[in-house]
Amino acid sequence: MAVDEVNGINELDGNEAGGEAGQGQHDAASPSVRAAAGAVYYPVAPGVQVNVRRGPNTGSQIIKVLPEDSRVTIRCQTRGETVTGPYGTTDIWDSIAPGQYVSDAYVKTGADGFVTIRCA
Repeated sequence: MAVDEVNGINELDGNEAGGEAGQGQHDAASPSVRAAAGAVYYPVAPGVQVNVRRGPNTGSQIIKVLPEDSRVTIRCQTRGETVTGPYGTTDIWDSIAPGQYVSDAYVKTGADGFVTIRCA
């Protein structure tokens, strides 16, 4: 599937985080999976490869691309460029690792707003 947040495939790094949360984007079912260590993993939109960017906007450098059916941990969230994706339109971006962001419009968090702390 080709969208601005989609590009070539790279390996999923366990330290990744990212995304945007939008208005009306998520259903009530819980998308997360808890690992033994207590980390919460959120799925990216099915059938989509999502760009991981240096900053919370589509003009930022693409660092890597999450393959289809990836799951990410979200370390913090911030506001950035408004993006429309499978889970709605939002300006929330998920930090999956330091300096790595994905639009929350491509991450199924189960909420329309912030689900964790704001990035400093």
